[in-house]
Amino acid sequence: MSKTIKITLSICAGFVVLLVTAIIVVPMVVNPNDYKPQIQTAVKGALGRDLTIDGDFSMSVFPWIGLSTGRLALGNAEGFPEPYFAEINQADIRVKLLPLISKKVEISRIVLNGLQLNLTKNKQGVTNWQDMGAKKQAQTTDVKQQATTQGGESMLAALAIGGVAIENANIQWHDVQQDKKIQIKDFFLSSDQLELGKQVPVNLGFNVIDQKSGMTQQLKLATDLMVDSNVQQFQLHNIKLQSISEGESIPGNKLEAGLAGNIDIDLAAETLSITGLQLSSGNLLLQGEVSGSKIKQAGEYKGRLNVPEFNLKKQLDVLGNKLSMQDSAALNKVAAHLDFEATNTSIDVNKLQLTIDESVLQGHVKVSNFQTPTTILNLSLDHIDLDRYMAPKSKKSDSKPVSPAAVAAAGATLLPVDMLRKLNLDGVIKIQTLNINNVDIKGIQLDLDAGNGVLKTSQTISSLYQGSYKGSSVVNVRGKTPVISLNEKLSNVQMEPLLKNWQTEDVKMTGQLNATAKLNTRGNSVKAIKSALSGNISFKLNDGVVKGINIQKIIDNTKALIDGAPLPTDNKNDESVFKAISGTGSIRNGVLSNNDLRAISSRVRVNGQGTVNLVAEKLDYTINGRVVKKTAEDQPEQIKGLPLIVDIGGTFKQPSYTVDIASMLLEKNKAKINEKADEVLKKLDEKIGPGVGDLIKGFF
Repeated sequence: MSKTIKITLSICAGFVVLLVTAIIVVPMVVNPNDYKPQIQTAVKGALGRDLTIDGDFSMSVFPWIGLSTGRLALGNAEGFPEPYFAEINQADIRVKLLPLISKKVEISRIVLNGLQLNLTKNKQGVTNWQDMGAKKQAQTTDVKQQATTQGGESMLAALAIGGVAIENANIQWHDVQQDKKIQIKDFFLSSDQLELGKQVPVNLGFNVIDQKSGMTQQLKLATDLMVDSNVQQFQLHNIKLQSISEGESIPGNKLEAGLAGNIDIDLAAETLSITGLQLSSGNLLLQGEVSGSKIKQAGEYKGRLNVPEFNLKKQLDVLGNKLSMQDSAALNKVAAHLDFEATNTSIDVNKLQLTIDESVLQGHVKVSNFQTPTTILNLSLDHIDLDRYMAPKSKKSDSKPVSPAAVAAAGATLLPVDMLRKLNLDGVIKIQTLNINNVDIKGIQLDLDAGNGVLKTSQTISSLYQGSYKGSSVVNVRGKTPVISLNEKLSNVQMEPLLKNWQTEDVKMTGQLNATAKLNTRGNSVKAIKSALSGNISFKLNDGVVKGINIQKIIDNTKALIDGAPLPTDNKNDESVFKAISGTGSIRNGVLSNNDLRAISSRVRVNGQGTVNLVAEKLDYTINGRVVKKTAEDQPEQIKGLPLIVDIGGTFKQPSYTVDIASMLLEKNKAKINEKADEVLKKLDEKIGPGVGDLIKGFF
């Protein structure tokens, strides 16, 4: 045997003897419990916290260098109620001895059992870990520098961990400032052998309890994790996330959801890829794909999201939001699709399609600068039958006709003023056909322009009850109180279908309506808006028919009323036909005044005047109807018979109608009164002096 071989064998034998001696002697000579004071002192110096060590350390040498502990507890920061910041019942970590010789680190399964972590923020906004930040940052910097000088990447590449197990962990979060208390219970994390560059199955789960609201959430995650040797590439494949949320604030008190997909991140190339994304809850499924670049910078993302057809009504029923609609098949077929491009501060949905039953909404929506958003939208709806989605009809209906401009203005005032001040919007919404109460409204277009505290709308309807509509509104919220103005015009609108749309009883009036309104007001409540309402209105109803009443017949029979005889019973087929009904009105501080109501028919003339208090919803109006007769076409009208004078009072809900008999009697005997008055005044002139009679006569 050569001398070289002998020397080699001798060295190996010596090494074996030394190793065996270390295995036997080290555990006998070295007691890790002797180092407890040094460990506690080191922790106190590094973190400024006391470390409590209960129980004994146990150590092994071969084939693993290992250390197991009993209970460890790290003290809390001064001024916080919990005695400990963190506690752990047991920890176990072992490193394989022989691979260390070749600079490879093989760690057996790391086990942490019974972790309790108390995180708190006090009334002043200070957290109970804030005092550890500076020292930890300095230590991290030193470690990074050492890793760089000692070839940290190669050390990481040689790192292998047999697995990680965190069991029975609990985390308590208490935000005193916000009065929030969140508890994470039964936290667990387990993995197979961890090795850089290889996929590792990972399982994670925990329960979240909001102690204030009582809401609970259970989360479970399973995925295959891969981290490359340079810690630049991350893969989460075969993601399966399950969530169950319960509580009174949850629709239906319980919500189950699932997420699946694959995520790839490359920090060096600054890319992101999400594929096979599926988010599900009940019968709702959201599918998607997303790709991103420059993710460390502003980020540039492209993607698509797709919701296959599902039953929205059924989904809402499961969530406890049961809808009662006129059509039980409504919302049974809903689907959506969108393509988008986005950055960290903006999103551009360049292709949007939403299908609701037989209606299709398409368009484009762009939101820039999320901190102070600017929104641009262009949406088009082909048709929609709103009757299908309305609540079942009841015998009584309080619906009142409201103009589109008024709806836009009222809708705006329902929003918080602060939100309106920040709103930046430029949009167009078009609806080809809208059906409501069996009436088709066509050619609807709404233009929106909001910015610098002013919301402007402009709306047109090309076909509205056989006529058309055009209107606009401005809501100014720059000041403390919103200022609103409306400008509207109805052209050749048929009254009968208009009234049918808002009334459940038989319609009493027909004709072709033309009307304008220019109004302005201020306020942020309905009462304030009514009280400040001012402006002017005008209307004209051509070829109008008032059904159920024959004014000429009533006027012709006023003599019977005055003489005490009963009036003839009205016939339900009675009607009054007018060539035109017109008038103008002015509104000041919520009170409408009208002094020129005129209704003209072949033999009847009706005048009206009075006020309508929109705030108190009270009426004070007088109608005066007369029969006229022409002896020839070129001669003026002549009064025939007595007038019909009706006083209208009461409220909108309970109006009252009173026939003014006294005025009618005065009118009947006016000639005699005037004749008698002339005789009295003549005698006064004779006794007192000339001219006095003329003065008094002015009062008659």
